[in-house]
Amino acid sequence: MRAPQSHTTLESSPSRGTLEDLRMPVRAKLAAAWTSLMFLYIYVDYFQLFKPGYVDDILVGRVAQYDISQTFVVIGITIVAIPSLMVLLSTTLPARVDRATNLVVATLYIPVSVYNAEGESWTWFYGLTIGLEVLLLAFILRNAWTWPRRTASPATLATGLDDEPHVTPQQA
Repeated sequence: MRAPQSHTTLESSPSRGTLEDLRMPVRAKLAAAWTSLMFLYIYVDYFQLFKPGYVDDILVGRVAQYDISQTFVVIGITIVAIPSLMVLLSTTLPARVDRATNLVVATLYIPVSVYNAEGESWTWFYGLTIGLEVLLLAFILRNAWTWPRRTASPATLATGLDDEPHVTPQQA
């Protein structure tokens, strides 16, 4: 004799192959994209060490056409620190400020990424990596530009559009 099956069994579900697909918050998408960009920066710099003569140039104090100096290193860390901070800022700034910050920083970083190809002979390597960086920056721009807006209701007008909705302890 078969045991009775409840209404929650797999047979009564709409489709066994349907996967849950929740809407990803814009903040999470932006933070993930900035994180991906940082991984690209790190790995491009790492794999660049395999370029013949690159390490030898570093050992004599040159990177590309630049002398390695404190100024060079400070500029380098600044270029890397800004996207690193964008991971945090994308998840913590108020929505309006977050949107504007992502739009400005991503726009400014497109020429920074493209400039990395200046004078380089490895066109496939730099073409691929810069192309990926620009695609990530375009993803950031698109998500920041199309950030969903809430419809104004009396509750949101009272609390402000950048604030999280008020949750009472009974709702939590």
